[in-house]
Amino acid sequence: MNDMNKKFYQLAPDLRICRIINGMWQVAGGHGDIDRELAIGDMVEYHDSGFTTWDLADIYGPAEDFIGDFRCRLLALKGKEELDRIQGLTKWVPQPGRITRTVVNENIERSLRRMSVSSLDLLQFHWWDYNNPYYMDALKYLSDLRDKGIIKHIGLTNFDTERMQIMIDSKVQIVSNQVQYSIVDRRPEVQMIPFCLKHNLSLLAYGTLCGGLMSERWLGRIHPSTTELNTLSLRKYTKMIDAWGGWNLFQDLLSALKKIAQKHRVSIANVATNYILAKATVAGVIIGVRLGIVDHRNDNLQVFNFCLDRSDCDAIDAVCTKSNNLFEIIGDCGDEYR
Repeated sequence: MNDMNKKFYQLAPDLRICRIINGMWQVAGGHGDIDRELAIGDMVEYHDSGFTTWDLADIYGPAEDFIGDFRCRLLALKGKEELDRIQGLTKWVPQPGRITRTVVNENIERSLRRMSVSSLDLLQFHWWDYNNPYYMDALKYLSDLRDKGIIKHIGLTNFDTERMQIMIDSKVQIVSNQVQYSIVDRRPEVQMIPFCLKHNLSLLAYGTLCGGLMSERWLGRIHPSTTELNTLSLRKYTKMIDAWGGWNLFQDLLSALKKIAQKHRVSIANVATNYILAKATVAGVIIGVRLGIVDHRNDNLQVFNFCLDRSDCDAIDAVCTKSNNLFEIIGDCGDEYR
């Protein structure tokens, strides 16, 4: 089990991340209009609260540009040394096709330019189609850039255990895989976590709060209508909950989480986050930020102020034993995208 009192995690010898990572998928659209000026101001506030790690991607709309603007703002406000406290974990998500060294170099150079950095802390690689073998070429060229210091570390996003084994067998050096992992979606526990334990790899978990459904707001509510599901996240994770066991069982889970939250004087979201952060190989949980719209900074800070005991975990697990097996329904981590 991980030490829950620690706010930071050593993902690599030269890369320490905050265990609650600011997720920037929400700036890509489908989560409300983002005002650029308000967003950059909010990013400074997150940084000042100690949430210094950002998860983004080349395909998340203006996310990489926001990091670049944020770095410029922070430089002006606090000086160059403050920039060293930021960790920008971006992704490269190419369309499957022939991958050349030039294609890789051009895409990484674009991310460096947009983010206003000389090297990438962590490049998380995603590939849509396993039947297209060029992902191994992409990893080779990315590894060359890492050896040159242009990329500090290579991670993955939504790769399954079988493909990770191929990479390990091919001597590809990776440090992490980003996967969906929550109380509802425990697929990583079947194959991924044992594999990561064996090979000293870390997981970055997203979807841990089911797009915000894992909160007091949805406790005691009937199944939300299409109108109420007004973000991409809410629509995505409602479908996951329906596959897991349905809305009534989810209400049972929220009720159990509420009792635990009251016991520790925290929120349902805090309990759900804490539960996953305590799992083996989990380096951090990515919580989406709707910059300039909603602020959960103070609530998120409470995650590090308590630990779940055995009775808490047993109460959560008792509800989950009544659910469907998502590994049997969907498959391994990332299979929902393929």
